[in-house]
Amino acid sequence: MKSKIYKLLIASLVLGMIVAPGCTKKLEENPYTVFSVDYFKTAGGFRSGVYSLYSGMRYLFGPEGAVAMGVAGTDEWAMGDQARAGAAGDLTTFCNYTLDNTGGSILTPWNRSFNNINLANALVEFASEVPIPDAEKAVLLGETRFLRGLYYLNLVQYFGAVPLDLGSGELKFNQTAFQGFNRLPLNEIFVKDYQAIIDDLIFATQNLPDKRPSGEFKLSKAAAFHLLAKAYLHRAYSAAKQTSDFQNAYNAAMTVVNDTAKYGCGLIPAYADVHKPGNDYNKEVLFSIERVPGNYAASEVPNPDGISGTKGMDASNDFNGNYTAIRAPLNTSSTTPVGTRTVQYGRPIRRFCPTPWLYNTAFADKFNDSRYEGSFRTVYISSQTGGGFTSGTDTAFMMALTNQIADSLNGISPAGPRLKPYRVVAPREFYFVGGSIDGSQTATSNMYPCMSKYEDPARGVANYPGARPFPVCKFSETYLLAAEAAMQLGNLTGAMDLINVLKKRAAFRTGMSIAERDIRYDKIKLTAPAQVTLDLILDERTRELCGESTRWPDLAVRGKLIERVQLYNTDAATNIRANKHELRPIPKSQLDALTDADKAKYQNPGY
Repeated sequence: MKSKIYKLLIASLVLGMIVAPGCTKKLEENPYTVFSVDYFKTAGGFRSGVYSLYSGMRYLFGPEGAVAMGVAGTDEWAMGDQARAGAAGDLTTFCNYTLDNTGGSILTPWNRSFNNINLANALVEFASEVPIPDAEKAVLLGETRFLRGLYYLNLVQYFGAVPLDLGSGELKFNQTAFQGFNRLPLNEIFVKDYQAIIDDLIFATQNLPDKRPSGEFKLSKAAAFHLLAKAYLHRAYSAAKQTSDFQNAYNAAMTVVNDTAKYGCGLIPAYADVHKPGNDYNKEVLFSIERVPGNYAASEVPNPDGISGTKGMDASNDFNGNYTAIRAPLNTSSTTPVGTRTVQYGRPIRRFCPTPWLYNTAFADKFNDSRYEGSFRTVYISSQTGGGFTSGTDTAFMMALTNQIADSLNGISPAGPRLKPYRVVAPREFYFVGGSIDGSQTATSNMYPCMSKYEDPARGVANYPGARPFPVCKFSETYLLAAEAAMQLGNLTGAMDLINVLKKRAAFRTGMSIAERDIRYDKIKLTAPAQVTLDLILDERTRELCGESTRWPDLAVRGKLIERVQLYNTDAATNIRANKHELRPIPKSQLDALTDADKAKYQNPGY
């Protein structure tokens, strides 16, 4: 699959238009090539329809707006100094909760989901007529229904109730213009949404292959059980909850945890290697949204020089601080050793930066727990030669883990001896992480810890978006889903044991002895079942999944968004409101298209 271009093969009409000589002649329309929905009833058309469903996911995972929807304005991520506003970005409004229902980032998941849901409805409806062997058809339908379930789960976690009836009945293919909005009654539709999602994912667990192929992200039962566990958990916290949801979530997650050989998955030894460039297809990543590193045509990014809003992986730049502005030691030199942008580090676009809570609390132990250094870049290599630095060879600067380390390496006073020739930036200087957040210190050139998970050295040009696959289902999260369900079922010991599996892996770094790992693990492991709370699990989700477009729904679905944002994000704390910001607004364009004069009843509360 990674070698294919996922072309959007939505049925279209192509008209040949011929104008005869003379101004008195009428325009004549002669259709030369016609594609109808019958195309999807052919073997090739049906397969291409499934590929198109995969392709549509590229709008929802990786582009700048999608990243903003998933991370901005949470306990983890605040505004970088270049978070932009406007229809194309509206990033500041996500960060500070001044958002309305007109921004482009709100429109993208809305406009890019329902067309694909309608296509999935068509494929399910036409499947019985398609001349494909039954075994292959079952797998293709498993993929179709997984992806339809994912489209709906993504919508529901952001917007609440969304229509199942797009104009021709619930989960029916519609090919007639429709200006209705079948969202009412809200509570009833919301219940139906979750049931449809769960039904689709159960079907996927029954019909997909056990394992995904080793070098591509076609779907498998492992991913289906993972997403099914998440759907049950999300419903369990909602008004649509059923008494069996936590148990069903636990069962789905543990199905994979208990039989990794069958499902072809497992934790890899070092956390830092999960997101290492060139290692995208490791056994821990159950499903990613496929892109092809270095191949923008195959990744459907025809103009990587263009602005965001395409299918490019903007996440590779969105978390970057201004690394090009860091000068040589003590800021007394005009030398900026990484003054030239590199393809490895990307564009210093400065959209989102870590909150103090993320750096100081969630990742408080950066020595015994490897997940901070496995998620953020701490050392930069020179990209220019001069001022005592050689491009591609010398360390340009490092982001110290503690103020004490920085002081030691820089020398206690400016007049004292320097222990290292390169600059060491102390946490107290980080933009929005150290003292600079309240104006008491001067930030160092808008620099802060930059996420390394999405670095793409194959991009070719530093300013380009990335083109690596974007993880959606990781086996480490399967453990966390199982642990959370166990906790909610009262099995705190089982939850503790599952979390400790991840903590033991987090204690390890490549090249470390088992004895050293165990010493570090003893410092971070849970030692009593009573330590397991929802807040602890949310903290663990940060350490495992930081920056992976899960945080906003993680908090909103569990009813923790308002509390944790007010505690930990000064950008957002002033404006965020309960009974409003737990959902995103229904887009204005959707409401404007309605013929019903009472549009307010379709909008989410508070907007």
